[in-house]
Amino acid sequence: MDAQQGNGQGTTPDLRAARRNVYLLTAAQGVLGTLGPISFAVGGVAGYQLLGDDKSLATAPLTGFNIGVALGAVLVALFSRLLGRQAAFIVGALLGACGGAVAAIALFRQDFWIFALGLCIAGMSGGFAQKIRFAAADASPTHYKPRAISWILAGGMISAVLGPQLVILTKDAFAPVLFAGAFIALVPVCLAAITLLLFLRLPDLRAPQTTQAVAAARPLREIVLTQRFLTGMICGISTYALMTFLMTGAPIAMVVGCGFSTDMATLGIQWHVLAMFAPSFFTGMLVTRFGAEKVVAVGLLILMLCAVVAHQGIALWNFWGALILLGLGWNLGFIGSTAIVAASYRPHEADKVQGFHDIILFTAVALASFGSGKVLTAYGWDMLNAAVWPVTLTCFVLLAFLIHSGTKRTV
Repeated sequence: MDAQQGNGQGTTPDLRAARRNVYLLTAAQGVLGTLGPISFAVGGVAGYQLLGDDKSLATAPLTGFNIGVALGAVLVALFSRLLGRQAAFIVGALLGACGGAVAAIALFRQDFWIFALGLCIAGMSGGFAQKIRFAAADASPTHYKPRAISWILAGGMISAVLGPQLVILTKDAFAPVLFAGAFIALVPVCLAAITLLLFLRLPDLRAPQTTQAVAAARPLREIVLTQRFLTGMICGISTYALMTFLMTGAPIAMVVGCGFSTDMATLGIQWHVLAMFAPSFFTGMLVTRFGAEKVVAVGLLILMLCAVVAHQGIALWNFWGALILLGLGWNLGFIGSTAIVAASYRPHEADKVQGFHDIILFTAVALASFGSGKVLTAYGWDMLNAAVWPVTLTCFVLLAFLIHSGTKRTV
């Protein structure tokens, strides 16, 4: 299904074709990205309502979502190699529709673990969608790669508005079964994404490689042990895990702990997701101008400021302000980290490196979402935010060593 516009063997991608693919992938990313805001806005609260006395497992469905993302990162590499990336993304969108349907059925049945299974399937779709940023980068000329990644993440602006608004509009559609309508809405949303994906014309990275390219491909172990890759991966994991750790607990802390309405919590997630993706229109240019390492460092500073705001109190502005700063910090930290990772491998090494990276990334994110419920129940909202400090300081040390060493990019 992929057009033969490039083969991953050193052919320079056409900028016009790259931009066309990026625009389509951005729109598809924005539509598919609604799975995350919908799941995180109401998944924890719905899980809390489905549980009995032990509420510490309330975030288990969101852990299921993130486990699904990790599994999807494995499956998308397999499907991409067998069918091509375009077909793989379509399979991922179909998984999103199935996950939404299963989650809705579970809510009608009042079955906590089937609900967790539905979110896991939806998360697998998210794992497929995570490959979109790499697909855009791999189909772009070297100088356009940071902007391509930024455009894909900018698609989250669509998700930030569409996801929470779908929750607000549909959460009572099947009352007294709350939130079932929001998950049923994922079915037409995913079908719309498939329509966009059908117009893609991506380079076929499955084409046979030349003997020279095969010989030049390094073993995975050699690539992942380079200073550049390790620094990019650790900073990316830290940024994403912290964001998930706090975002997962925030709606429960607001609704259950502080008595705010579900709509207020959902709007908080909407502002958070907007902050996650709105800067993406500029982040790629910042990476190109100042370097990925400096952009990541600024992102880490904003995450620290998020913790400061959250520690100030439990008024609505504290939650919303912290969530907005959390999104901004994630954007700069994660895009910058992705650019560092993308500069550590060659085109014909892409699939194996990206697969390894995303498996580790989303396994850590799944653990963060599970730990969020446990820590929130046992120690409260302040302890969630305290985790920001040791993690960000560790990342600063790694970035300092990378900048000092002057390690050059691979591609």
